Amino acid sequence: MEYRTLGGTGVQVSTHCLGTMMLGAWGNTDIEACVRIVHEALDHGINFVDTADVYSGGGSEEIVGKALAGRRDEVVLATKVHGRMGSGPNEQGNSRLWITREVEASLRRLGTDHIDLYQIHRSELETETEETLAVLTDLQRQGKIRYFGSSTYAGWQLVEAHAIAERRGLARFRTEQPPYSILVRQIELDVLPVAQRYGMGVLVWSPLNRGWLTGRYRREAFDRSPEARSSRGGGRGMGWPFDESRPEIQAKLDTVEQLAKLAADVGVSLTHLAVAFTLAHPAVTSAIIGPRTSEQLGDLLAGADLRLDVATLDAIDAIVPPGTLVDPKDRGWDAWWMEPEARRLHPAN
Repeated sequence: MEYRTLGGTGVQVSTHCLGTMMLGAWGNTDIEACVRIVHEALDHGINFVDTADVYSGGGSEEIVGKALAGRRDEVVLATKVHGRMGSGPNEQGNSRLWITREVEASLRRLGTDHIDLYQIHRSELETETEETLAVLTDLQRQGKIRYFGSSTYAGWQLVEAHAIAERRGLARFRTEQPPYSILVRQIELDVLPVAQRYGMGVLVWSPLNRGWLTGRYRREAFDRSPEARSSRGGGRGMGWPFDESRPEIQAKLDTVEQLAKLAADVGVSLTHLAVAFTLAHPAVTSAIIGPRTSEQLGDLLAGADLRLDVATLDAIDAIVPPGTLVDPKDRGWDAWWMEPEARRLHPAN
């Protein structure tokens, strides 16, 4: 397992980060099996674990806490805040009120006294960036978090956050967690260059594009089994449910066929090709892998040391050009500034 420095923090993390969204009610409901997955990952050199409060309604954090009992110091532990965790109007978001309350809940579920990397899961219009940075800075000074970062922010938002931090004397985002895969390359246009300019670590999510780059979804052999991602959970905004009438789906099927042929020519699996692609970008620190089963973890670990040569990377670029987003539904976030109320001047009453 290779280790890279997380931005300018000096912290060494494995290039494969264990994502735990599938551990719990959203994926694998066998708690003991989930604990074994975490232990297997650690035993194979992974020292970076990522979760979030919303995953399985806190269930993922609880599983991670159970798995790390007695092994907490072996890992760089990351979690996230923002998503709705209750029915109350303030049980979500990026406000000081909610973050101050929810960090305590995450600490309790994780069974730890500090979080190594606390991330804002999504940006929002309602909360000023300064408000969010200020409370995160306070939590860092209190020792409840070591570092903090953003997730799925636009490039301009990262620049704004760094400018506010410098102007107000606040700590800054040290990492960004964006979606990135061969099929989802839009962050190459701005997010990754911004992260490099500001010395941010980058841990990318969905390097397999929610299963599209595993080979399970092929034009002549589309996996419609109950275990397949296309049959579970609606995909949470990642292009599911599968709708063959959408031209973007047809484009993805065509692209996957070309990538599968390339992987075969290179002599590697499509899964390994896809993860290795994300790690080839100099801005990327770690790729988040989110296995639901021990077998899936084993397959991912088998390709952990694969690094692609220039010829293979050029061949990928020829199939999916840099900066391309094959399906807009894979963007991972909705830009509130593109909603009608934000784009149109309302007529005077």
